[in-house]
Amino acid sequence: MTTLASGTAGSDAKDELTRDALTVLQPGFPGTTAPDWLLRHLGDGLASVGLFGRNIVSPEQLAALTAQLRAERDDVLVAIDEEGGDVTRLEVRTGSSFPGNHALGAVDDTELTGQVAHELGRRLRECGVNFNWAPSADVNANPRNPVIGVRSFGTEPDLVARHTAAYVTGLQAAGVAACTKHFPGHGDTAVDSHLALPRIDVDTEVLSARDLTPFRAAIEAGSHAVMSAHILVPALDPDRPATLSRRILTDLLRGELGYQGLIVTDGMEMQAIAATYGIERGSVLAIAAGADAICVGGGLHDEGTVRLLRDALVAAVRAGDLPEERLADAAERVRTLARWAAAQTPAADGAAGSADIGLTAARRALRVTGAGTSAPLTEAPYVALFAPVANIAVGDETPWGVAADLARALPGTGSGRFSGPDAGAGALAAAGERRIVAVVRDEHRHPWMGAALDTLLAARPDTVVVEMGVPQAPARGALHLATHGAARVCAQAAVEVLTAR
Repeated sequence: MTTLASGTAGSDAKDELTRDALTVLQPGFPGTTAPDWLLRHLGDGLASVGLFGRNIVSPEQLAALTAQLRAERDDVLVAIDEEGGDVTRLEVRTGSSFPGNHALGAVDDTELTGQVAHELGRRLRECGVNFNWAPSADVNANPRNPVIGVRSFGTEPDLVARHTAAYVTGLQAAGVAACTKHFPGHGDTAVDSHLALPRIDVDTEVLSARDLTPFRAAIEAGSHAVMSAHILVPALDPDRPATLSRRILTDLLRGELGYQGLIVTDGMEMQAIAATYGIERGSVLAIAAGADAICVGGGLHDEGTVRLLRDALVAAVRAGDLPEERLADAAERVRTLARWAAAQTPAADGAAGSADIGLTAARRALRVTGAGTSAPLTEAPYVALFAPVANIAVGDETPWGVAADLARALPGTGSGRFSGPDAGAGALAAAGERRIVAVVRDEHRHPWMGAALDTLLAARPDTVVVEMGVPQAPARGALHLATHGAARVCAQAAVEVLTAR
């Protein structure tokens, strides 16, 4: 076993430069057990690993996996992208037990947000995870945003700021380091940085008052990490995206905002970086700009990627393109966070009833329109799920909608998925005489979805509409429910109302 603090080399000893290059990487890996190459790199200096849905089957399996990692390196940082709500890895195959940020922002009770974050952190820590790439502190200023949406607490900077701070405090009280993202703010984009490089064209006054406000709150709350965004913000740096910008990471985040914790990049294989700079050059530029850890593994999760990035960093130092002291400083910041995480004791169980805090929050977030004029469902309906293409952050593995819960409450419930210009007609034909429950997600961003609802409501005005995205479009239907997210508990809360149970 090796530790970061000791600096003791593994059996295949590496020089300090190579060890530092490994230390700043946060790679992913395939499978539900750690491959031999990953364990070997942990012995050679690798300090962190990232977990994704493919790595997790159950809490018990996850605990065994993290124990396997710690048997090789007892202070390894085990990171995960667990926002709750729509973005869940811990419950990727069932849907989350916690509503996401938008639901918490709709309730606007910071004590509740802190309790949700603490219980989520407690469950992560119980499984051996000590670093969470959450919360999203983005102000969802652009209603066309394809990648943030319900991952944001809302559209008002002060609301987002106070809930970001509450989330950071609750999560870290459970012994899990928070990673506030996506600096300097991904909310005002109409492009998904997984696919291309977004650009935000507003002046510094708007950025300061809107996008930076939640990050100031996170820093004040003591967030142990901040994740950079792969976005171009010309008012801050006209040449390089934030992840690769010294002006943004060092001058602004470190200098003006006074942040001293770990700076982590968003996934380097995302096309905003990979298609413009390449992951090797991008990683070198990110460390040079002030980032301390390179996140990679959502898409590229093999040993070749780890070796490629390690060698690129070493070569850049030896060529004079990356100051050795900058790489050493980045590695030491990783070690500092690892020491903090290793020193945390397992979180207590918390207050009575905390295990149900997610459902409690989902119930409070639910907004119901038309309840006084519509009788609850008493017979098995037909659920028409109007499903948009899932963004990469959410993924398409996680089930969503209300069909499964309605089928348990009302056996015989039918369901189908529809999309495109004929979705409304298709749903009508499939439903027959049954009452229709139409489930949508961000109707305001998908014209075909609005047209489908028009078709349904014209023919069947008793149709119930459940909006599980951002409720930007006007409420309509005999009964309209806005859940503010598609987590499993959001569906459960909706079905309770639909069936008056």
